[in-house]
Amino acid sequence: MTNMKKLFSAAMMLAILLFAETIFAQVTQRNILETKYTADQVMQMILPQDQWKPYPTTKEEWQSRVPESNLKKIVEDASKLLNYKFEPISATISLDFVRSGDRLRHSNISFRKREVLTQLVLAESIENKGRFTEAILNGIWSICEESYWGVPAHIGGTGLPDVENPVVDLFTAETAGVMAIADYLVGDKLDAINKLVRKRMYHETDRRLFTPMMKNGSKYGWMSRTKPVNNWNPWIMSNWIFSALLLERNEVRRKLMVHSAMKGLDAYFNSLGDEGGCDEGPSYWFAAGASAYDCLELLYSASNGAINIFDHALIKNMAGYITKTHIDGKYFVNFADADPTLTPSGTLLYRFGKAVQDSTMMQFGLWAQNKYPSQGAGGNGMRMRMMGSLLALKEMQAPVDYKDPATAWIKDVQILTARTPSGLFMGTHGGHNAESHNHNDVGDFIIYLQGEPMIIDAGRGNYTARTFSSKRYELWFTRSEYHNLPIINGIGQKEGRAFEAKDVKETIHAKEASLSLNLAAAYPETAGIQQWIRKTSLNREKESVDISDEYLLKSPATSLEQIFMTVCKVDSMGAGQLQFTAVNGKKLLLKFDSKNWKVVLDTPSFEGMEYESFNSKWDGKKITRVILQHKKPGAKGKHQFTFTAGT
Repeated sequence: MTNMKKLFSAAMMLAILLFAETIFAQVTQRNILETKYTADQVMQMILPQDQWKPYPTTKEEWQSRVPESNLKKIVEDASKLLNYKFEPISATISLDFVRSGDRLRHSNISFRKREVLTQLVLAESIENKGRFTEAILNGIWSICEESYWGVPAHIGGTGLPDVENPVVDLFTAETAGVMAIADYLVGDKLDAINKLVRKRMYHETDRRLFTPMMKNGSKYGWMSRTKPVNNWNPWIMSNWIFSALLLERNEVRRKLMVHSAMKGLDAYFNSLGDEGGCDEGPSYWFAAGASAYDCLELLYSASNGAINIFDHALIKNMAGYITKTHIDGKYFVNFADADPTLTPSGTLLYRFGKAVQDSTMMQFGLWAQNKYPSQGAGGNGMRMRMMGSLLALKEMQAPVDYKDPATAWIKDVQILTARTPSGLFMGTHGGHNAESHNHNDVGDFIIYLQGEPMIIDAGRGNYTARTFSSKRYELWFTRSEYHNLPIINGIGQKEGRAFEAKDVKETIHAKEASLSLNLAAAYPETAGIQQWIRKTSLNREKESVDISDEYLLKSPATSLEQIFMTVCKVDSMGAGQLQFTAVNGKKLLLKFDSKNWKVVLDTPSFEGMEYESFNSKWDGKKITRVILQHKKPGAKGKHQFTFTAGT
């Protein structure tokens, strides 16, 4: 059996990793939407399609509801795409995933086609001169001709789709949303070309999304009512609701699909803890919690406000998560597979904040829109989201008065963030090693100084066949040995629900914010740990981050190491002192006991397709692993590492 075939013999592992992780907050059968709204009520509440007109469809409506500068840019950008060639996706490209593990060649073609088509459709609706219609026609037809609207990684290792058994994935649902946008905005112009075009659009959407979901949607792990689900659920539900509302002509079926999607969305809400924390990280929150908002906003709009759960405490908490995990600028806390940077959509943040009456989140949205205005017409890749975002721009003219929270504690995912007025930031967490998109990183921490990364979580590399297979934890960026954690007797943490933080306690007051936890259970028995108490503290009086470890082993350790990951230049400043210097000159000083520790610097390997993206994720900064090796480890001991801003 070849190496690639061995990867696909672990298909069950893929399903577990993607959909069936047991997150820290167990499934709670809240069923918020299903309990509040019966099927009969939803049938009555959802407006008929001919009465629901949520978006502009004429040039005059666009001009009255969206700033002229934004409309002009959309048309200008689309004008450059008039000669874009909608490339077919060959069988060879589809087979890349099972032959080499590569996902990018397929997704680069597929995603770009949908992006271009959406831009062309918007431009034609805004300009209304017929200039873009032929390109739109070719884009729609090209996408309809594809055998599969999703990506090969999501069809069980076959590479090619089984056309008799359509599989609904994220991008099938996204594509249905694109078809819905096109039908709503330029459907009449497509009819003028040929009435079979819209018929084909509906037929393909129905056979790939509507019918599979209504016939047997419960078969998918991301629709589970008993196991936790992740971002797949609200991401797909939002596009299902959107496309059903705009495309389905049979009113009974249209409303039944909306009700089914509401019940499906409950599975995501049931998977959250009461604090609404997203264990996948902030970059995934924009596909998870934010997609849940997309669903609720559509339901609110399509029912003329009758379907409304924005006042529910869970929804408010889910919204507030994103402000609690912001560091500075584009940097967000990035535990697990989350990326260290993202360009936040100010319009999305503002709209969500307004819906849940969270003034801090609204201000965060105003700040983000002011700082990153190019995101105003989008929304972190969700194409259906851009419609509502465009319509929010005129309202977002208020002055910006945003300040990141000094301290935040998200109990259900055990994340603590804290900062000082001078700009020293600490993030740390407990949790367990079966979280969605998990890295073995219980007890990890990060330090930023005035917005610059100093001690980092390296994040993830490119997604390939190995990423979600039994070989996942062979990738160095998923292993605890490449996080800011101890290695005991040469052994790092292990993946699985049993490997968790225990005795977790947060302390928050004016002088200090700290997280104390016992790491012993996060390591396998072979590490020989009886107790390992780690306390990670931000000391506001001393302007320092202190890492204190007190441990008891079953026998004297053969080796003991402490890892610090950084993108800074590392220099020795004498016995027991290391200086971390960022590219902009910011300095962080680490103090430790040189009698007990010696320093070794290591550079992780970046060979292989999984590692190609690290250069761009950290803006070309080199990742270095600092290894402090204990000279004479015993069976018990205590030590401390102190980080302070340098001069």
